[in-house]
Amino acid sequence: MKAICSKESASIWSKTVQLPHTEPLPGAITVEAAVIGGGMAGILTAYLLKKQGIHVVVLEADRTAGGQTKNTTAKITSQHGIFYKSLLQKAGRKRARLYACANEAAINEYEKLIKEENIECHFKRLPSYLYSTDETRRTELMQEAQTAASLGIPAYFTERTGLPFQTAGAVCFERQAQFHPLEFLKPLTEKISIYEKTRVLKVKKHVIITDRGNVTAKHIIFASHYPFINIPGLFFARLHQDRSYCLGLSGTKRLDGMYYSIDKEGLSLRWSEDTLLLGGGSHRTGKNPSGREYEALKMAAKRYFPNSRIEALWSAQDCISHDGIPFIGAYSIFRPYWHVTTGFKKWGMTSSMLSAMLIRDRICGLDNPYKDLFRPQRFLLRASFKGLLADIWESTKGLAKGAFHLPLKAEGLSPDQGKIVRIGFRRYACYKDQTGRLHKISARCPHMGCQLEWNPSERSWDCPCHGSRFDSDGRLIDNPAQIQNRL
Repeated sequence: MKAICSKESASIWSKTVQLPHTEPLPGAITVEAAVIGGGMAGILTAYLLKKQGIHVVVLEADRTAGGQTKNTTAKITSQHGIFYKSLLQKAGRKRARLYACANEAAINEYEKLIKEENIECHFKRLPSYLYSTDETRRTELMQEAQTAASLGIPAYFTERTGLPFQTAGAVCFERQAQFHPLEFLKPLTEKISIYEKTRVLKVKKHVIITDRGNVTAKHIIFASHYPFINIPGLFFARLHQDRSYCLGLSGTKRLDGMYYSIDKEGLSLRWSEDTLLLGGGSHRTGKNPSGREYEALKMAAKRYFPNSRIEALWSAQDCISHDGIPFIGAYSIFRPYWHVTTGFKKWGMTSSMLSAMLIRDRICGLDNPYKDLFRPQRFLLRASFKGLLADIWESTKGLAKGAFHLPLKAEGLSPDQGKIVRIGFRRYACYKDQTGRLHKISARCPHMGCQLEWNPSERSWDCPCHGSRFDSDGRLIDNPAQIQNRL
């Protein structure tokens, strides 16, 4: 199957709505609050702060909502996979209930904001289903439903899903929601100051150094998907990134719910106007040597929706914390005026609204019952330790890999193949395109030096340690790296 280059993919959201362009930062400015990152979390945070009378600006390296926001499946739900039973066991009933209540509150806040601003964005309340096709997991689903209901979520187990294939059952959460994320953001972006094409290079205390000038701010909010300042914070040791893939299909039967599978090869589904979103293929960034994710989705579409046509295809990347709970709050005890929001797992819509509410309250000195649960400096021993060790192990492997791996010679590359190769006494990340031209960049990620891996699905070089991504010529696609990969 032909690989999909990152620049060739486009979600149904970006195909149907274009947000207005804004000018870059004109020079040095001073503000009360500066938000780094113009995605859903950054825009919502700036919007809520401005409603409190705070002078706030958003700094965006590229285009507003041009990163993960435009690639979301846009499910606004508190149903975050098989999570509540595990959370209850590891974090206790009080924290588990707070997590459930916080995410339900975020759904309600979206509905409230949409009504207040009279936003036409196809917002709709509907059920969300967590399902499996494996009969051995039926009991697991029943236990998850029971746990979620005990925490105050309108949840129950059901055998009726409306899916075009047999399941072992599902956990249904009632009154969840979906919308068109760019239609939602468009009127909000017109109410706040956004500087596009303004890349942040460094942050020193209250000063943000960009390629367009300096911004001095009393409060600095990092809403850049992955926090790119390594020290303080040490988020590189507490986060990893996953990729997932999606097709937009026309010519299918309408589905009256949102669906997410707990199976290893399971599918995510939701309906949007005349298009079915079919997702799956999740893997840790830098860990897909076969590159068959889109092919698997196309096979699933042909099997379950034989009359469907592919109208769009795209991918997304998600930050995941060591305990599965987002980090929202102080960046570090040494920088209390820095605020951070990251680690949304795959549930960026509820987490973005929750982030905006928490950071608004933190800056405005308001109490929030959920602040301690999402505090970045938390460490829930039973919930955190295993994930923390796994992230440290992957980073160690990425740093050490070059010392024990014998690379190919450049002559050994086939057309449309990427590998780490040896040229002279140095190692390079090399891709030979279909014309036979060799594209050569550094084998090491400029973020922290981990060895890159070739992503054959998207013709990109991906870092398995922290998730930075580059095209075959070294142009930056995804952070935490802040610079291009050049020789």
